[in-house]
Amino acid sequence: MLAPNMYKVLIFSIVLFAGCQKESSSNMKDSETDISIIEIELKDSVLVGNNIFDISYNEIFEQPNWIKYQVRDIEKNADRDGMNFFKVDSVHTSDDNDYYNNRWDRGHMAPAGSFNDSYSNLLSTFSYLNVALQYDDLNRGAWVDLEEKVREWAETLGTIEVEINLEFNSDHITLDTGAHVPTGFYKFLTFPDNSKKCYYFPNITPEKNWDEYEINCN
Repeated sequence: MLAPNMYKVLIFSIVLFAGCQKESSSNMKDSETDISIIEIELKDSVLVGNNIFDISYNEIFEQPNWIKYQVRDIEKNADRDGMNFFKVDSVHTSDDNDYYNNRWDRGHMAPAGSFNDSYSNLLSTFSYLNVALQYDDLNRGAWVDLEEKVREWAETLGTIEVEINLEFNSDHITLDTGAHVPTGFYKFLTFPDNSKKCYYFPNITPEKNWDEYEINCN
């Protein structure tokens, strides 16, 4: 019986061994198939940190649970041209197949535009750890509008703490590839004076401006 917070994926590794046996009148080849089973435990929360964010990643859903980072007043020193999304070896994440031929964008949780002060920081945002299945109209609309506003606030007010929590309702979508689609995104902002702003974005086409998604932080 598997623990409720863990799946096991069975990978069958097939190795073919071919041997040649000579007989007086002909050569005959015998093949033997050796099947081994490798068990990989998928966890519902893997904690990962790097130079720009801390994250809890759900390997079962192939999506983040939450992510925390800071937005600072920075000077742009790097460009995203030519950067591609990449997987990390140590965590089971989504991949290119989950975003092929559908309406879901590779939605940055920690935005690339907030970490272009260096090439390494910018590249870190292209990890699949930092990506969620986000409806394209949301990713390119109200979501990015708020990201830009947070950068403006950081320029005038100072460093802003950001936390994003992904919501998965009981009836959320699961793709044929196995990745789970978030129902929505909570975004919590903490300003230098410890004041807060909180937002909730359903993972659908936005029907209003970014500021109209503000919710009570309590």
